[in-house]
Amino acid sequence: MSIRDQAVRVLPLLLAATGLAACGGSPDSTGSGDYVDGKTFTLATLADPGNLDPQASFVATEIGSFAYDTLVGVDPRGTIQPQLASSWKVTAEAVSFELRDDVTCSDGSAFDAQTVVDNIDYVADVANASPFHGVYVPADARATASGSTVTVALTSPAPFVLEGFAHLPMVCQSGMKDRDSLKAGTAGTGPFTVTESVPGDHYTLAVRKDYAWGPDGATTSAAGTPSSVVFKVVASEATATNLILSGQANAASFLGRDGDRLEKQGIDAVKTQSAYAHQWYNQAPDRVGSDPVVRKALTQALDLAELQRVITSGRGSTPTALAVYDTGVCSGNTVDGNLPGTDPAAAAEALAADGWTKDDDGVLTKDGRKLSLTFVYSSQGPGQTAAAELVVAAWEKLGVEVDARALDITEHTAALFQTGDWDVTWSSPKAPNPLVLMPFVSGPSPARGGNNFGSVANPAYDSHAQAALTKVGNDSCSEWEAAEAALFQSADVVPFANVTVLTFHKGADLERAGNLLVPTSIRMLG
Repeated sequence: MSIRDQAVRVLPLLLAATGLAACGGSPDSTGSGDYVDGKTFTLATLADPGNLDPQASFVATEIGSFAYDTLVGVDPRGTIQPQLASSWKVTAEAVSFELRDDVTCSDGSAFDAQTVVDNIDYVADVANASPFHGVYVPADARATASGSTVTVALTSPAPFVLEGFAHLPMVCQSGMKDRDSLKAGTAGTGPFTVTESVPGDHYTLAVRKDYAWGPDGATTSAAGTPSSVVFKVVASEATATNLILSGQANAASFLGRDGDRLEKQGIDAVKTQSAYAHQWYNQAPDRVGSDPVVRKALTQALDLAELQRVITSGRGSTPTALAVYDTGVCSGNTVDGNLPGTDPAAAAEALAADGWTKDDDGVLTKDGRKLSLTFVYSSQGPGQTAAAELVVAAWEKLGVEVDARALDITEHTAALFQTGDWDVTWSSPKAPNPLVLMPFVSGPSPARGGNNFGSVANPAYDSHAQAALTKVGNDSCSEWEAAEAALFQSADVVPFANVTVLTFHKGADLERAGNLLVPTSIRMLG
């Protein structure tokens, strides 16, 4: 797999501009009960997956959740519940699943234990370059089938293995045998199936009337279930607002102020929290961020609370962890008290003690080298530019020479995962649990085939993370929380803004569980 391909697959975990890859929240609906059948539900979205293969990238997750099921589900309270598997057992050495006997694929074929094994083997094979390898499926997973039972053997601990399988879409045999067919179509057991795929414009799905194995007994025979679902790709939140107000769309998610018009109209919204802005430093040996004194000073020079207000347009909150994890997963506050506090004077003193002095132009220098940095951030998303201007002003006042660049998603991808031409960046990690983010803050850099784009090397993090790997589920949280605290104390990563995401819905009731809409919760109103 090339570095560019690798970046395209994993970047949606990191950049808010790619869409809302992981939000945490609770369901909401008007519960009117005035439901009608035979209608189309239209969702306006800024995220265009292009390739619909559900195991090829994170971008297709939202559409994939309508067409594919997982072995187990997670309810809005964070509780694992049956889905394709009716029961399961987890130990430190293995996890086993007992499959339901009434599940069929969209082509009418049976879904069996061997199909599950084939899915796990596919993702576990590094040659297939699935981004779920080592994320939702342990890198050392070895699956076998016996009757209706699937057993996944683990040669090393996997703290959140069950939670990982709650995010792994299962592909039916027709799709496993013909992966190319999944680029514009679907082959799953889910409640809907793709009938039309027009990248850059829309994706249409039709309901499966025989679907009866959803979470908590959900079926598509319930009153108000849409006969079809359309994902309408739009260029901006403003366009999504207009579509909802005009009745051309039923729902969309909003980060910025474009949703204010919908609020004023009294349109219902589900509120969720999402990580939105974390500051990362490039710690490659030739970069200024490799010096912990510089990282901490650059952080101290900033008013993080003010940045949060500006970048989120007043909709933000202070992060409490490296990401907004699934409900019920590692809920401790790892941020409070661990970040360098705002203190520009202390920042200047620390740099002076580190040997930095100002030249005739007021720029800090050390050993003939200027304290000059390249600051890259997203050109998409409300508040980004205004917040970036505050950062540049604060650093220039400190004596730092700043080259600030607003980049689109392609350019941002290239900077972080190809050229390495950056010193500071903003991103928003999105993950269901701390294990998923481990490759981004430890291990090899992209140049060496890894995902550690900031070249973070924090021995305390590594020690606690390795200890966490020896435990199961939330028993590992104390170690993960200590690991995250170590990152923040050394200013490897500086979380400063979560954001309230509003998913407005008109003409339909819906629920949101974890990071996605619940397809079987959608009810069309008369």
